[in-house]
Amino acid sequence: MQTDVTPPGTPPRVTDRILVLGGARSGKSWFAETLASVGGVVDYLATSARDTDDPEWEARVVAHQRRRPPQWQTIETLDVATELGRRTDRLLLVDCLTVWLTRQMDLAGSWDESPGADQALRAATGALVSALGTCLRPVVLVSNEVGQGVVPASASGRRFRDAMGILNAQVAGVCDQVFFCTAGLPQRLK
Repeated sequence: MQTDVTPPGTPPRVTDRILVLGGARSGKSWFAETLASVGGVVDYLATSARDTDDPEWEARVVAHQRRRPPQWQTIETLDVATELGRRTDRLLLVDCLTVWLTRQMDLAGSWDESPGADQALRAATGALVSALGTCLRPVVLVSNEVGQGVVPASASGRRFRDAMGILNAQVAGVCDQVFFCTAGLPQRLK
């Protein structure tokens, strides 16, 4: 892990581990793509599956794809840890940890508190954070900040909010730089 901290105002180095946080439609994906674009050819890791039964979601996916340069390679997988461990100089852009966590909670049975769900979720998030901490390739990760609004009315909503906050804090802890986007304006936190 790097021990030096880049002074505020200095453009990120493409050898860094960078986390970009923000609320919905805050500009976080656009900013992350802007950071990644200095890395040349990029591996774009999409954690969401296409859903042709949901036209609004499909439109979002298509809009993201159109923004990307044609030489970027798209990887659709939940196995973020393996991609973080891959030996390559290609920058990895992970968009986004929020969808990844939702899908991990689906797989673990977290929504209805299935037996072993908490342990399964901790194992999945622990593997991702561990892989990020030892990652040698440049990486930019996108995630939603969900804990600044109204307390969710449902137990499952509160469970997700808490898990997202914990994951964001763990990922931020092993990243070299952290940005927070508000109204399309990125602010450097770390």
